[in-house]
Amino acid sequence: MATLGKMPNIILDQNELNNFGNQWTANNGELKRSPPYSSLELGSFFDAAVGKALSVLLGNIPIIKPSSTSLLPVNSDAVEVGPVRIIGGIRPQNFDVGYRPDGVRFIFDSKTLNEEKSVRKNYQNMINDLGTEATTVHSRFPYAIVAFLVAIPEPCLNSPQKEAITSTLERLSQRTSPIDSSHKAEAISLVIWRPNDGSINPNWPPPSSPLRIESFSDQINYSYHERYKGMDPH
Repeated sequence: MATLGKMPNIILDQNELNNFGNQWTANNGELKRSPPYSSLELGSFFDAAVGKALSVLLGNIPIIKPSSTSLLPVNSDAVEVGPVRIIGGIRPQNFDVGYRPDGVRFIFDSKTLNEEKSVRKNYQNMINDLGTEATTVHSRFPYAIVAFLVAIPEPCLNSPQKEAITSTLERLSQRTSPIDSSHKAEAISLVIWRPNDGSINPNWPPPSSPLRIESFSDQINYSYHERYKGMDPH
């Protein structure tokens, strides 16, 4: 049995993110859905980083690729880097990273908005999706840890959308108890990345915000240890 550890901070390779930024610039401010450096590949980039850190928390257990049609993992004590199929209380849903040794203990989805017009048109629908996804998991698995990462290129995020997205995501985050509101997530990170060099905006969300990427792993650590420390398979 693996020993429960501490989830390290999420490491986002700046050089790799810069490659997406170069493609974003070459495409006049957008990422296509087809390679190279597509919007789907950007999501996978974030998923891999979260899956790697989650594996450390769970005792450096294996990372495997699940089947999008399977309701059970091939290896029950492994981190799955998606698509992870979950039958929730509202609807079936594929997530990007999961851990389900005896049912859903951890589930994660990444969301990317990569064009300025997409942010304006779609950010409210995206936020509605986050609430629905959290509810569909928590209504069946109230002890599950639900986490999201929302990534937006810095030039695409302008006022008033910047403040609206940030304040709404903060209200949806920090579910600290299994009896808390089911539409909230245990952890949400808002990543504002810079296409010109692949860096992360150090000033937004504000340093005190729970949405900072630096706070993401600590929130997951807290919830996981509170709910599962000392329980098999740890």
